[in-house]
Parts: sequence; C-alpha cells; structure tokens
Amino acid sequence: MIKSISLSGVLCFLMFIGHAQQKDVSIQIEPYLQDATPNSIKILWQTNAGEESIVEWGLTPKLGKKSKGTAFDINFTEARLHEVKVEGLKRFTEYYYRVKTDKAVSDIYQFKTPPFASDQESFKIVAMSDMQKDHNNPDKFSEVVNEGVLTYLEKEFGGSLPNNLAMVMIPGDLVENGTKYDQWKNDFFNPAEKLLSEVPVYPVLGNHEKNSVFYFKYFSLPENGSPAYAEHWWFKDYGNTRIIGLNSNDGYNNSSEQYQWLKKLLEDTAKEEKVDFVFAQLHHPHKSELWIPGEEDFSGKVVALLEQFSTESGKPSIHFFGHTHGYSRGQSRDHKHLWINVASAGGAIDNWGEFEGRDYEEFSVTQDEYGFVMVEVDGNREDPKFTIKRISRGNETEFRENELRDSITVWRKERKPLPPVALSPNNETVHFSGTTLKADAFKTSFKDAFHAASHWQIATTEDFEKPVFESWKQHENWYYKENRQKDDDLTDEVTKRLVPNTTYFWRVRYRDQNLNWSDWSNILTFNTIILTKK
Repeated sequence: MIKSISLSGVLCFLMFIGHAQQKDVSIQIEPYLQDATPNSIKILWQTNAGEESIVEWGLTPKLGKKSKGTAFDINFTEARLHEVKVEGLKRFTEYYYRVKTDKAVSDIYQFKTPPFASDQESFKIVAMSDMQKDHNNPDKFSEVVNEGVLTYLEKEFGGSLPNNLAMVMIPGDLVENGTKYDQWKNDFFNPAEKLLSEVPVYPVLGNHEKNSVFYFKYFSLPENGSPAYAEHWWFKDYGNTRIIGLNSNDGYNNSSEQYQWLKKLLEDTAKEEKVDFVFAQLHHPHKSELWIPGEEDFSGKVVALLEQFSTESGKPSIHFFGHTHGYSRGQSRDHKHLWINVASAGGAIDNWGEFEGRDYEEFSVTQDEYGFVMVEVDGNREDPKFTIKRISRGNETEFRENELRDSITVWRKERKPLPPVALSPNNETVHFSGTTLKADAFKTSFKDAFHAASHWQIATTEDFEKPVFESWKQHENWYYKENRQKDDDLTDEVTKRLVPNTTYFWRVRYRDQNLNWSDWSNILTFNTIILTKK
C-alpha cells in the first residue's frame, strides 16, 4: 500500500535537503587593515564561502554603524575574499569593528585613523621583512610577531595596540612561494592576525612573491603609482611622514617609468611643507655586508635619489630593505639618509661567514639575528625627529628576549657640532710614505651629542675638488661580531703613500651620532720628501 505524501511534507523535505547542502560559513583569515587615511580605512577578510561583506563599527564596542563591500574569488574555489571601505571617519580617532559574512562573525577589534601633519601627533611604525617560512624553524614568524612585536609594545607602552602602533612596513618576502595559495593563509596572515587585525600593513613585493596574482588580490594598496603598474609602487602619508613603496624585482627594477615616477614624487615632496621625513622601502639591498650576491644596482639608483632629495630639501630619509637575512644599519656620508635592513622576521639567518660579504664603510652595525625595527616619529613641527630601534630575538646560537641592539635618532633641523681644529702636520715636511693627521677633540653645544664619525681629506689644491686621500670612519663598525673601530677616538688618521716633493692641503670635519656634520676645519699644509740614508 502506497501512502500519499502531502504537499507541505514535500516542501519540508526539500528545505531540509537544501539546508543540509548549504555550507556553514567560517572565517579563514581574520580581518586585516589596509590603506588607512584620516577619514577612511579598508578592511579585508577571507571566508570559506558566502557573499555578504559587512563591517559593523563605532566609537564603542556597541558599534552601531554598518558599511558594506564586495566579495570576490581568490583561488577558483568557494573561498571568498571580502573588502569593505569604511568611510566618514574622524582623524586620529580609535574605532571598534567586527566583520560579518552570513552567520560567521569575527571578534571585535580596534583601529585608529591617521592624523594630519598639522595635528603634530607622534606615532610608531614597525618595519620587518623576510618572514617566509624556514622549514627548519617553521614558527619563527609567529614568535617574532606575538612574543616579539606584541609583547614588546605591551611591556614598553601598555594600552591598546592601535594607540601604540600606526602601521607595519614589510619590504618583501612575506611567504616562501607567492604562487602557493595556502602559504598566504597558513604562513603569513594566520600567524600575524593579532597584529594585522588592528594595525594597517603596507608590504612591497620581494622575489619570493614571484609577482603572484595572490599578492595583488590580498592587498589593497594605494593606487597612486604609475597607472600601468598599480600597487607595484605607491606612496602613503601618515602625519608628517611620507611612506614610499617600490618594486626592486627583475622586470621592474629596470623600469624607467618607476625611476621617473620616484624622481617626480621626491621633487614634489621637497616642496610639501607638511612632510618632514621620507621612508622608502624596497626588497633588495644596494650593499650587503652579509650577502654580496643579493645586491641590486637599481637600489643604488634609489639611494642616490633619496640622498639628493634629503640634501636639497633638508628632509631626512631612510630606505628600508631586506633580502639579506640579518640586521644592518648604515648611513650615507654626505647626506642625512639611513640604510636599514629590517630582516629577518622568519627566514633562515644569513650567518656570518656563510656567504660572501664585505665590510662597507657605510655600515656601522650588522648582526646575523632575527628581530624587527621600531620607528618612533616625533610630529612636533618646531623640532621633529625620528628614532630607529633594533629589537632582537637573537639567533640559533644566542637567544635574545626583545633586546635593544642598536638605536639612532635623527632630527630634521641641523644641530651642527663645532668645527674641529686641525693641529698637525702644520707647514711641516713629512716622508712621502705617509703621515698621521691630528685634530682636536669633538665639541658641540647640544646636550648628549658625541663624536660619531670623522671625514679626512688631502688634496693638492686648496679647493679640495679632487682629493688624493679621503677617509671616513664611524665611532663603531660591528662586522663579524667584532667592533673594528674599538679604541679609535677619531681625532687622528694615518694617510696612505703620497707623491714625494709635493705640497698638500688637508682638512677634517666631525659628525655627531644624529648625522649632523660640522663645518670643515681650518686648512693646513705639509710637504713630502724622500728621506735618504746617510
């Protein structure tokens, strides 16, 4: 006997089947922040399915406002990447938010909008790079973020994360292979979710990204570079500082378009009174003390542009880089420009002696260690400055618990030391094989400034247009775990072999630890002869 089935029963059955087949939506990548302005911010997250893209936000954890965005494919699967631009925000203000896709709802997080330069607000940046997974130490990036950055900020400053940190800069190599979809979720976003959910991140491409489509899908960076190369190079202003992102990879590092774009941007930046500092980031080093094969000529062209910009505008600059897995801090001789290698935040350390290296005169400190760099920017319009701090996690041989390993402060305004006094040789006759130049002690009217570098010149003409001898030395030169400048007080310098029977002119200038050069000393002369045996 066949029993009849009612219409309502059929509908209920179909609804049951539909619900059984419907996928429960879950968040795969927690929300992370992009492209913050004083009045807006972009929030992205990834789910396993679902089209709804909603951000609920407000000035308190009660939220109260809602913004909608779009969802799009990330890997030809049901997974969806969501992007919402939240607008109508107040500058330098802390907000609460959460994201929602169907029944999947995130925790409540916070973010803080940037200030205008005129607000004169101070802020902090973290710069780190090369966090691609080392399979011998797969959890190192998570350690650097959670036990390093987050623990350091909490201990040093307390309070909420968005109040302590304005942005994260990453000069490339976020993952081991950018073409592998799972690495972005598992090796980059998930380990850093507590940081990136509350602080905007601004990366540039490294060689390990392999110019992957995933990089351009996951990041929504400023589209103010060359139109044909959206998000390859760009700039972002935060308070009194301009952040510039560049692409130093093959196929882009020889682009005259990128070079000309940067040149024009720096010319414009020099005229903008609101900008006190420029921080550029690109992946490859111009020079590397740990790994010479990693050097890139294009980076040298960028450095030259930044040096020229800083000297002509009076606005100090930095180029942050990675590629070499260790920390280095250098400075240009004739310009207020810093060279900062911010690796390694996860990739295997380039240990001393492992690769071909060189002791470059620009670098004062090189360390084969994990860690990150803190940048503290003072927004005071009367006397702005920034401080760089290297916070170390050590290496496989010696662990360091967020140890301060290097620091330098640079003021925008000049704080010149007093010119040194050249002492000897003074109108003397010396042997042509060489002599020792001597000057008086370092003097300055600025508290806490000390003698950090000396620059000596010898020439055959009083205009020093073509020096025949030039020496520039720092007060410290940490190379291969040794300070090669130990016990050098920088007030004398041994010359090289000179030409006999010649009159020479010489002079010296001194620099403090904040990159301020004195004027040149008085000019003295000496003559060279050949001493013969009797």
